Amino acid sequence: MTTHITAVTFDLGGVLIDWNPRHLYRQFFGADEAAMERFLADVCTPEWNAQLDAGRPFAEAVDEVLLAHPDQAELITAYYHRWQEMLGPALEGTVAILREVRAAGYATYALSNWSAETFEVTRRRYPFLDDMDGILISGEVGVGKPDPAIFRAFLARFGLVAGETVFIDDSDRNVATAASLGIVAIQFKGAALLRADLRNLGLPIAG
Repeated sequence: MTTHITAVTFDLGGVLIDWNPRHLYRQFFGADEAAMERFLADVCTPEWNAQLDAGRPFAEAVDEVLLAHPDQAELITAYYHRWQEMLGPALEGTVAILREVRAAGYATYALSNWSAETFEVTRRRYPFLDDMDGILISGEVGVGKPDPAIFRAFLARFGLVAGETVFIDDSDRNVATAASLGIVAIQFKGAALLRADLRNLGLPIAG
């Protein structure tokens, strides 16, 4: 399939950056993976983290969880004060694709659920982000994926046409929302498959 693509948009966590709270919490829980997973499911939950991504202040969110779980204060406050330790390496296979896309003349963007409080630290750690044509994070607009509002805000901010814009994300829900808005959406399942998907769209990406 060949389409008229002008821009390629990447999610960050899980696509370009290995962000994972387990990088931090394995330092506390060691080999007890089950206890760590219970903490991340019941205390500092994905839903709670989504509030941070959507702009809720870290200090306020942490205080709320501390009231509910005062016996786990050290673990909870680490989510804020040691947040950088959740950042793993860049996912070099995808970064290489990003660079190929840019070299081929396509505009490149990022659209990610990310707290505005932590993004500047993140940006300094991964210099390839500065080479992108634009980045929109959920913390700036107060709403996160998969809400259609953030996709509309993204297209409007950068003057992009949905049908000419590729969006790459590891979440099937985010991909489904993007596709429903006419964006050319790809679910990320590894760099090798992404290369094939982009070539199928007519992009000159190496095999």
